[in-house]
This record gives sequence, structure tokens and C-alpha cells, in this order.
Amino acid sequence: MKILIDNGHGAETPGKRSPDGQLREYAYAREIALRVVSRLQSAGIDALRLVPEETDVPLKERVARANKAYAECGRQALLVSVHCNAAGDGSKWMSARGWSIFVDTTASARSKQLATEIARVAKSKGITVRQSSPSELYWSSDLYLCKHSNCPAALVENFFQDNKEDVAFLLSEAGKQCVTDITAEGIMNYLATLRKELL
Repeated sequence: MKILIDNGHGAETPGKRSPDGQLREYAYAREIALRVVSRLQSAGIDALRLVPEETDVPLKERVARANKAYAECGRQALLVSVHCNAAGDGSKWMSARGWSIFVDTTASARSKQLATEIARVAKSKGITVRQSSPSELYWSSDLYLCKHSNCPAALVENFFQDNKEDVAFLLSEAGKQCVTDITAEGIMNYLATLRKELL
């Protein structure tokens, strides 16, 4: 199984930062993606970053890369996109906070299972997990990357980059370790469920 970790946005993408400029989503997402890939590789899992560039690679190109990797590895791959959420346009601090995960509105059962496993890890760490309903740990939205990727796919929104408390947590070493662990451990738990199904 090949794990594809996408880091959203690029250095030139307007906005996408905390009001005080301390957190820039493109840089933060890349750091977390690197940490997740490293954690997975240390566990013997084939993982790579979908977008190693600093620029904002178009969604169509990212989908093409994901689908190429999916085909090349015998349709044994999954995709997780790493982001930080925002309630406003980045010009002022907002009150919304917490962690969440999304799938596309047309998501497969595997995509929903992947998102659920990652969210379960988040809940187990005692953080505030934003849920669409009491029975579902993920949100559904129209997401081009997830919709057009052939493999199971989910998009993680690691807290809010326009909430002071969330930003302080995100920038701390404990916060970085937490968001890394949530994604990496969730993926490993998902892979474990697939292995059980094969037994």
C-alpha cells in the first residue's frame, strides 16, 4: 500500500495564514506532511509527499499524480491532504476552533472508513473534534482532489489558523507532534483494518 500525503497550497497562495503572520499554511502543511511521511516510513510503510514543490501545484496536476501512483502500485494506495482550517479571510482573529476531517460528497466507503479511523485517533487524544453529526466523525464537502482521485482520500483540517489558541497549539512542538500522530496513527489503524479483512 502506497500512502500519498498532499500538502495544500503554495508559498505564493494569497491569504492562508494567521492574522499575525506567524503561521503560514503552505509551510506548516509541508512540515506536517514531512513528519507524517517520516513517521510512516519508520514503521515500514511506503509513503511519499505528493507535492514536494514550494509552489501551489494545481489540483488537476495533483489528481494526475495521485492517479498515476495508484495505477502504478496495482490500485493499492490512499491519499490524505494536510491543511489548516480558517473561519475568516485571515485578516482578524476568529472564535471558531478545533480539528476536523473531510471527504468528498461522492466519497467511497473506503474514504469514509479512512476518515473515521483518523478522526478516532484525534478523539482519543482528547482534542476538540468538530463533527458533522453525533454519528459521523467526518464532514462531507465538494472537494476536487478527493472527488477525482481514484484512491480512497480524505482531507484533514488541523485546527484553525485564525484562532489564537489553536495557532499557539499548532506552533508548539507538542501541537506539531499531536497533528502528526493523528494522521500517521489513523492511517496505520486504517491499514490494520484492511489486513484484518483479508484474514
